[in-house]
This record gives sequence, C-alpha cells and structure tokens, in this order.
Amino acid sequence: MRSRNTASEGTQKVAVIGQGYVGLPLAMRAVEVGHDVVGYDTNASRIDSLGDGCSYIGDVLNDQLARALASGRYRPSYDPVDCRGFDVAIITVPTPLKEGIPDLSDVESAGRMVASQLSRGSCVVLESTTYPGTTRELLGPVLESGSGLRAGIDFHLGYSPERIDPGNSTWTLENTPKVVSGLTKACLDRIEAFYLTIVERTVAVSTPAEAELTKLLENTFRHVNIALVNEVAMFANELGINIWEALDAATTKPFGFMRFDPGPGVGGHCLPVDPSYLSWHFRQQGGSQFRFVELANDVNNHMPRYVVDRVGMILNRERKAVNGSRILVLGLAYKRNSGDARESPGPVICGLLSDLGAEVRAADPFLSDQDFPDAAKRVDATPEELAAAELVVVVTDHDDFDWEAVARSSNVFDTRRRLPASANVEYL
Repeated sequence: MRSRNTASEGTQKVAVIGQGYVGLPLAMRAVEVGHDVVGYDTNASRIDSLGDGCSYIGDVLNDQLARALASGRYRPSYDPVDCRGFDVAIITVPTPLKEGIPDLSDVESAGRMVASQLSRGSCVVLESTTYPGTTRELLGPVLESGSGLRAGIDFHLGYSPERIDPGNSTWTLENTPKVVSGLTKACLDRIEAFYLTIVERTVAVSTPAEAELTKLLENTFRHVNIALVNEVAMFANELGINIWEALDAATTKPFGFMRFDPGPGVGGHCLPVDPSYLSWHFRQQGGSQFRFVELANDVNNHMPRYVVDRVGMILNRERKAVNGSRILVLGLAYKRNSGDARESPGPVICGLLSDLGAEVRAADPFLSDQDFPDAAKRVDATPEELAAAELVVVVTDHDDFDWEAVARSSNVFDTRRRLPASANVEYL
C-alpha cells in the first residue's frame, strides 16, 4: 500500500469516459487536484445539463460543479475529438446484465472511442465492474485494433475497480483505498502514480485479473451475507422470534461476527449485478455453478414479494384486503439519503401492491420524476398523507422524513427498523 506523498506531481489531461455515479465524482476530484479534465458521455442531454451547471448525481452538488466549470479545467463533452491528447483515460461506463449475461457493449464502444484518440505513452484504465480477464482479453485488443499501438509496450493499460458508495460522507473517493493494477510493471507504476494524485492510498495487485476479482469478491461477500440474514429473518418471523434482538445480541461478540441487517431487497448496480458476473464467468470457464451466488440471488430477489406478503398479513389482521387499501410507501431509492433507484426493491414493491389492487402512494424526496414508478402516485409524506394511509410501509429510511410523524401513524410496516418499537409498528 502506498500513500499520496509518494506520488509524482503535475497537471495531466484526463478523459473520464462516462459521467454517471462513478465518472462524475471522479472527474470532479481530478479537477480539484489540478488536472485538466474532459468529462465524456454519449448522452447529449446529460452533457448539456453538466454544461449548464446542473448535477444529476447526489454526491456532486451544483456548487462543486460550478467551481469545476469556472476553473476552466472541466469540460463536459460528447465529442470524441475533445479527448484527443489525453494523458490518462478512465472508462467508467455501465456493465449491466441482459438476460443473465454480462453486457460489455458500452466498454467496447468506449474502447473504440478511446482508441481513436490514443497516442504513444498515454494510459488507459478500466474502472467498470466486470469479470476477470476483461481488461487483458477484451479491452486491450479493442484498443490495439483501433490505434495500431501495442498495450503494455506503446501505451499503458490497467484496471482499478471503482469503490464509490453513494451518499457515504465518511468513506469517500479520496480516503477509500484504491486497488490498482497494470498489464506490466511499467503500466502499474504509471497508473498508481496517477491515482496517488487523486486518493490518499493505493493497493497494488499483480495483474488486472486480481483487481477485477477483488471488486466481484467484495460485492459477492455482501450479497451472500445479506441473503443469509434475509432468510433468517423470514424464518424468525414464522417462529415468532425477534430477529433484530438476536442481531443486536450477536453484534456484541467482538470477534468472528460481522453484522448485516435484513431488508426489503438489494439494489444499486453492485449487489444485484456484480455477483452474477462472477457466477457467469465460473460457468463459462469450468461449467460449474457458483452455488452461493445462485442461492443468494434467489433469496434476495424474493424479498420484495415477501414484503408484499407481509403487507397482506398485516392488513388481514385488521380485517382488510390489499385490494382497495391505501398504502403509503416511504422511500424508493435503494439506499438511505440517495436518489439512486437502480435495481431498487422499492418500485418493485409498488408494482406488486398495485397489481393486487392497492391504491399505492409513494414519497421519496431524492428521486427524480423520471425514476418514479408508474405504479405509485407521487406524494409528500405530510401528516395528512400519513393519516390517510391504512398502512405505511418504510422501504428506504431517508433522514429527510419526519420520523416522529411517521411513528404516530396508526399502522406501520418498517422494513428498516428505523422507528422505535411500539404497538403500531411491525418490523421485517
């Protein structure tokens, strides 16, 4: 592990390919430390928004974006020519699953664009989550074919997994250790020196494959352990046992236990997607199943329907049906204090409730209108809305909600254990 004071200094031209949840904070940080940055994205409306000083990422405030633009060192663009002459290009494009199969089309497209502007001695880093071997076996050949240059000889190439945690003000891009790798020792040295201008510490691994596996291992660990506690929570409820009290007690053990809490499902790009990359790659290489991931997918994907089943049970005790009941869902983003609704269980829960005939209303102060599900009417969590709901379902516990007012609701199903225990509150 190396710390920042060993880094070489100097302004570099940095092209950040993709201006989303990973690329935009990275671009802002590179500007802050003095680099000249082109924030490239094929989405013209996104680039226009950035040029107007309007951020669509919760972790990047408009003031921060305005400072970057005013410095003259940040240029949002959808023109590949603006990336010409880059010293470092960092690819941060999405890598979704399509019908269970990794879709690396955006990585390939980004690679072709970067290749068209690639020059001898420059450096290319992939940050997008992917399976081991992608940097060497897919991106490298794309760059070589489009540029006529040789990876590891004429230009530097490596992989550094993103570790962005939206909404986390404690562990940021700057102070989260950055795993780095390179195709060769020279590639690694070049990539590590660059990142040490951005972050406080780096962790070097021997090849891009180890770095690619690191990212998948981190998220698979979380995915499997969340699935474990989710399944235990379901069984505990059937047995009439308080899972939360058991978790509190287990957490007092100073060794051999790491706490994970149950919830309504997993979301974001990482947990619902990344472990499946690893499972898919294992099947491709050896033909065997990664059983832990397959089981975790099954458990976590079932959680939104389990939440809806519990809603039905709660209403049934009140001699009410889901059909026709007015249900207020609090929070639709996949995590607290974030507007990120990617793969979030919240919209799924709204859809399932609507399919059963419920009058679904939802409140989320962080979500944009375009991310709001059609199955729910958008409302604010006012005292009137809380009072009118026959059941309030807490899916995402944003700090902005008036939790004292929520606690006064007549009937609450709290999937996050945000509220204190009381007769009108039932936990997951």
